[in-house]
Amino acid sequence: MTCARRVFRCFRCLERAADRITGAAGPWFVCLAISLLSIGILSFFIVIQPTLPFPWLTTPFCVLIALNMVGHYYHVCIVPPGFVGDTVSPAHGSGFLWAAPLPHGDSHLNIVYARVSRCQKCHDTRPERAHHCRICNRCVLKFDHHCPSLQYYNTSRTHVQCRVLSIRCTGINQCVGLYNERHFVLFMAYLVLATSIFAIFGFSHVLVAFELTFAAWTHSFPPFLFITTYILSLVLSLAVAVMLAWHMWGVARGETAVEAQDHEVYAKWAKERGETFVNSYDLGTRRNLTLFFNVGEGRNPLYTLFLPLRLKPYTNGYAWAHREGLNRHRGVREGEELTDGDDDEDYGGDTGGDSRNR
Repeated sequence: MTCARRVFRCFRCLERAADRITGAAGPWFVCLAISLLSIGILSFFIVIQPTLPFPWLTTPFCVLIALNMVGHYYHVCIVPPGFVGDTVSPAHGSGFLWAAPLPHGDSHLNIVYARVSRCQKCHDTRPERAHHCRICNRCVLKFDHHCPSLQYYNTSRTHVQCRVLSIRCTGINQCVGLYNERHFVLFMAYLVLATSIFAIFGFSHVLVAFELTFAAWTHSFPPFLFITTYILSLVLSLAVAVMLAWHMWGVARGETAVEAQDHEVYAKWAKERGETFVNSYDLGTRRNLTLFFNVGEGRNPLYTLFLPLRLKPYTNGYAWAHREGLNRHRGVREGEELTDGDDDEDYGGDTGGDSRNR
C-alpha cells in the first residue's frame, strides 16, 4: 500500500505540472487554433469552392458555415463561463451580436432555487452544479471542463483514482460553463460540418496535389499546404464528431461531463441500497435540448441555431429546472453529494475528483 501511495503521489505531481503547463500555454493554443481555422477557410474558398456546383446556392451556404464556425469560436473564447462571486453577469448585453430579448419564458418549468455549499478549495459559497476549476482556481457555474485546448473528458472516478482521456485539437484557454457551453457545442457542430465538407469535396483536389492525375495544379494555394490542411480536416471531422456526439448525449440527458461521472457513483450507491437513482435535471430529451440551446416555444426562435448570436441562458446558475415532483436527485441522501474535496493524504494527495461528504 505504501508503494501504491508513492506511485499515486508521483502521478499526481505530474498531473499538477501538466495543469500549470497547459494553463500557461493556453494563449498559444488559441493562436494556433486561429491560424489553423484561417488556413482552412482560405484554402477552401481558393481551391474547393470555385469548383462546387450551383455557386449561387453553395457559396452563401459555405459562407454561413464559416461565419458560424468563426463566430462561435470567438464567443466561446471571450464569453466568461460564469464564475461564482462575479457581481456582473456576463449574460446581459446588447448589440448586433446578441439575439433579441425574449418577451416571455417557459412558465411550465419546475424551477427550484439551488442548494448552496462552501467550496473546500477556494472557500466560496456556491450553488449546486458549480465546481472548482483547479487551473482557474475559481468555482464555475455549471462547470463542464477547462479547455486550454479543446478537451473531451471521460473521467472514471473512485475514491482513489481519476482517469482522464483528453483529445486536444483547438484551444479556447478557459473553462466551459453556463454562459459559453452553448457556443462550445455549436462551434464543434459547425467545425464537424466544415471539415466534413472539406474532406468530401476536397478529395479530387488532393489527388491533383499529389500528382496522381493528369490534371495540373493551377491554384495559387500551395499544394503541400493544401494536402496538410486536407489531412487535418479529415482527422478533425472524425475526432470532433466523436466529441460532439458524446457531449450531445450528455446534453440530452441533462448533465455535464462532471455530473455524468457523479451520477454513475450515485446510481451505484442507490443500487446497493435497493433504490433507483433519478437525475432531477433530466426533463426528457426534447426539453433538455431546448433548455440548453434556449430555443423553442416561449424562447428564442430556431433560426438562432444558424446564426452566431449570443443568447442568455434560461437561468443565472442559482436556480435550476427540475423534473416534476423532484427538488433533488432521487436515490441520493442528504450529505452524499459529491464535492470538490481537499487533498486526501490517505491516497497520496488530491484525487483530482470529488470526495463523499459524511
